[in-house]
Amino acid sequence: MNRDALQSALSQDGSIPARAALAELEASADFQVFLNQTASAQQLWDIWSWRHEVMLETGVTPRPGLAEAITGLRAAGTARVYMATVTGSQRRFILVLSEDLTQCVACW
Repeated sequence: MNRDALQSALSQDGSIPARAALAELEASADFQVFLNQTASAQQLWDIWSWRHEVMLETGVTPRPGLAEAITGLRAAGTARVYMATVTGSQRRFILVLSEDLTQCVACW
């Protein structure tokens, strides 16, 4: 996946973290898409919704956008997805991309 394709996928997601990740990409941030394996969005939802719940119960502030990302993962159901990262000057973003790599399912 090239930078332009990732920017296109992120541009379709109006969330604050996705817009911030897109801005970092446009400013030449490093990125990596893990194409060697997929997971179901349901599996990632199971993991991240539990982590989010534990964070809230223990007083840890979740990363911006995590709650919205969990909603996106749930909406994607059992669809196969890819993980990616964008490492910008301010922070590292975690992205979940659709199986065809054209849409950002979740970003935090």
